[in-house]
Amino acid sequence: MAETARPVTHGRVLKIALPIVISNVTVPILGAVDTGVVGQLGLAAPIGAVGLGAVVLTGLYWVFGFLRMGTTGLTSQAVGAGQAGEVAALLTRALMIGFAGGVAVIALQWPLFAAAFLVAPASDEVEGLARGYMAIRVWSAPAMIALYGVTGWLIAQERTRAVLAIQVLMNGVNVALDLWFVLGLGWGVEGVARATVIAEWGGLALGLWFCRAAFGVPAWRDWRRVFDRARLRNMASVNGDILLRSLMLQAIFMSFLFLGAGFGDVTLAANQVLLQFLNITAHALDGFAFAAEAIVGQACGARALAVLRRGALLSSLWGLVICAALALGFALCGGAIIDFMARAPEVQAEARAYLAYMVAAPLAGLAAWMLDGIFIGATRSRDMRNMMAVSLVIYVLSLVALVPLMGNHGLWLALLFSFVARGVTLGMRYPVLERAVGAVALA
Repeated sequence: MAETARPVTHGRVLKIALPIVISNVTVPILGAVDTGVVGQLGLAAPIGAVGLGAVVLTGLYWVFGFLRMGTTGLTSQAVGAGQAGEVAALLTRALMIGFAGGVAVIALQWPLFAAAFLVAPASDEVEGLARGYMAIRVWSAPAMIALYGVTGWLIAQERTRAVLAIQVLMNGVNVALDLWFVLGLGWGVEGVARATVIAEWGGLALGLWFCRAAFGVPAWRDWRRVFDRARLRNMASVNGDILLRSLMLQAIFMSFLFLGAGFGDVTLAANQVLLQFLNITAHALDGFAFAAEAIVGQACGARALAVLRRGALLSSLWGLVICAALALGFALCGGAIIDFMARAPEVQAEARAYLAYMVAAPLAGLAAWMLDGIFIGATRSRDMRNMMAVSLVIYVLSLVALVPLMGNHGLWLALLFSFVARGVTLGMRYPVLERAVGAVALA
């Protein structure tokens, strides 16, 4: 039987969202510390090696990002339906997938790394140091990928303070060990890698401690339930659709970067600076999209259409507030932000020429980001996959039509059009989502 769905209030939305926003703020700090510590060695190659190695491994782990989203949707629905046994079993499934994925990355590290260096070649010195860094850090792959599942499981239960605690612990341990291993013991790039490995396994250990109540329920090791074919097929379907959707989204951003490179080094640098505005927007909105995932998923599990509507509305309302504030902030302070991030006058001038797109981006992407959260919670992953495919086609058509005429302006317009297309197409599918929940509630 489904539980009575909890009422949705502004306080509930903020309680879920704010720890995620704070957690996201801490993410760039670690990269800055890693760079700063190896920068004390006085050589350029170690800085490039750590940066390149981190990008490669982050990209590999990102492939498993579906585990976070799929686990949140499925678990939140089980919570809403009052299925404590299934909630525990979902944690076991997520951990098994995470560990298996990590072991696969370790086993395939040599061809994966070789392919990465073919795509992003570097000098012999940088590549040698980066390979040494990655050869050490890859041993935390099972922890990092499994942590996607743990994070999704916690978010589904609105335990975002635990997610913040995990992030703070990982960053704190990493920073402390960076300083000790690199500056104290003189281990250089390998010291940065070892610090990260220890921090990531420590993050998983804390995450599992936060999940300890689930291990007190026999269902977590009820293997008939864990390996139930129907549930495994459903999980595979949801995760597979999300993976395809994410690959298409990544194709949009990768093509944006490659096409931008064709306009020269100055324009490429300006685009890279401006993409940081999009990163800020995405990090700020994540918290409210995650709130939508948890609330909508629980409402679907409880078959409570009114609660679903209110959850979608309030989380999106707060998303609008954030996006409006960001757009205003970018309009008033965008030039100063650009000047801080880029010292070259020509890059500053080029980036300022496209600042208007950054002012428009938060509002253009609001519907896409928030509806992603709503559809993840409802596990309507097929709609997400299909509407992303439509948006990708619209993006490509926009590129063909606008870039020859408008150059880099056309490239930015095509990217914003893809945001709008995703929001509009998902919005068109939202009534179907509501009808599906309503039909189940009446059954």
